[in-house]
Amino acid sequence: MIESWDRRDVEWMRMALDRAAAAAGGGEVPVGAVLLDAGGRVLAAAHNAPIQEHDPSAHAEIRVLRQAARRVENYRLPGSTLYVTLEPCVMCVGAILHARVGRLVYGAADPKAGAVESLFRLLEDTRFNHRVMVRGGVLAASSATLLREFFRARRRQGRGAVNNIAAGEEGV
Repeated sequence: MIESWDRRDVEWMRMALDRAAAAAGGGEVPVGAVLLDAGGRVLAAAHNAPIQEHDPSAHAEIRVLRQAARRVENYRLPGSTLYVTLEPCVMCVGAILHARVGRLVYGAADPKAGAVESLFRLLEDTRFNHRVMVRGGVLAASSATLLREFFRARRRQGRGAVNNIAAGEEGV
């Protein structure tokens, strides 16, 4: 049986998966994110959009942090919880640290670019002046399946990588 806090994590990860599916529908790598404030209210939800926005930093995590910071008029988001369908990369972990996110919950591990557990373990580095609680693997199979199906469809279409997306982004 899933504990009550697990149910909430699953609920919010499903919302992030919905955002990831929206990304895939728009031709973007299917990664979605949701950010809750310390009281458990949704501050922002977003998906990957580097192709659409012509911006290499337009990862779901960055976009959701930007939206939330604008909403609360503060770049610091203490006590917040970030749900993301794929293990964050180095850039996104840096933004998570700077924003002072309190908790990170992610779905699938990313062995090619993950900076939380797979390739790097940046959030374990005690030299940083902020600590983030981490829980990985929430709905990991659903996240991984969405990514695999997206890239499988792209390969079938003969496109390989999507509009100059590095092969390392395929991740899962």
